[in-house]
Amino acid sequence: MDETDILSRIHALVEEEHSLRDGEEHTDETRARMNKLEADLDQCWDLLRQRRAKRQYGEDPDEAEARPEPQVENYLQ
Repeated sequence: MDETDILSRIHALVEEEHSLRDGEEHTDETRARMNKLEADLDQCWDLLRQRRAKRQYGEDPDEAEARPEPQVENYLQ
């Protein structure tokens, strides 16, 4: 997945998240989906940062891999 694909995925996830947040009814299912979207977004952003860092330091950005959700979710902000 290249940066264009990652950015497209981020855009689609953000659009879906906004759509759900703007909805009138927030069911358990909706909240669960929003949590999943947030986790997926975190993984995409992490992968994008990895690719950019590898490129910056002369490494192959295609060697970047998506990290597991629990790992990405536990990063300190």
